[in-house]
Amino acid sequence: MKKIALGNQGLKVSPIGLGCMGMSEFYGHPNLNDCKNTLKAAYENNVSFWDTADMYGPFTNERLLAATIKETGINRQDIQLATKFGIVRDEDPNARNINGRPEYVKQACDASLQRLGVDYIDLYYQHRVDPNVPIEETVGAMAELVVEGKVRFLGLSEASAQTLQKASQVHPISALQSEYSLWSRDIEQQILPTCQELGIGLVAYSPLGRGFLTGTIKEPQDLSQEDWRTHMPRFSSKNFQQNLQLLHLVEHMAQQKNCTPAQLALAWLLNLNANIIPIPGTRKASRLLENIASIDIRLSIAELKQLREAFGAQKVSGTRYPEAFMSLLNI
Repeated sequence: MKKIALGNQGLKVSPIGLGCMGMSEFYGHPNLNDCKNTLKAAYENNVSFWDTADMYGPFTNERLLAATIKETGINRQDIQLATKFGIVRDEDPNARNINGRPEYVKQACDASLQRLGVDYIDLYYQHRVDPNVPIEETVGAMAELVVEGKVRFLGLSEASAQTLQKASQVHPISALQSEYSLWSRDIEQQILPTCQELGIGLVAYSPLGRGFLTGTIKEPQDLSQEDWRTHMPRFSSKNFQQNLQLLHLVEHMAQQKNCTPAQLALAWLLNLNANIIPIPGTRKASRLLENIASIDIRLSIAELKQLREAFGAQKVSGTRYPEAFMSLLNI
């Protein structure tokens, strides 16, 4: 699998990455052996772009990656590690605070380096923009980490077009990580064009609509009570059935192209030719291999348009986060 550029600052990654969040929490109880086997399979199949964050667990996800790299003898140079700072969790598992203060940036980076067991981070994101700290100050502190050799490239997550422009005046931003999929396309009007203008690559998280676009979830009751998606408006009983109608085209077209709905949804992103790297998350090696196969699926302009129109903004029912979490987005 040939690496491709992510942004125009020199970072090269696999054309599809691995989102590691679900290996620690949010989607029910993970099996750590399965997760380690999936990470090993990713390495063996050249999926070299691994995405984590300090708040996943919290902290346990970074340690999981470190343990897997050490136990399996993975060559650190062959992996592009991306992690994030800025979302702070306390005793309340549902509470979130945002911290973009310069002194915290450096503390968080040092802590992530220690947990990951590495001496540099390939791509370091601000996980959420702190509304109380000018982005110039936060990115200024991140830029100092580059000078110190602790970080190679900088990124932001869920940042607005205006924030990207301000941040880029302080230091080049290599990547923006935002939710982007057939049913989450609110970045298309302003944010995606700004990324293209500034030479910023897009890392698409939840490219399978948190599993909805795989076609394997047929009703909300298919999710366990511990699953975070049970709190998401799009998976509520009211909205789910309406959204399920959108899936029929994906399933039909996937059947025509002899692929799975998940592969088709990923192929839609990969065929947009806009420097987009999807990072689907999975705990199972079999799903990882299924996702990798989407790289070889070609969609025509007509097929891309058909899918785009089927999932128009007015047709998706429910916001992508609960109200409290939507307020944390800088969009």
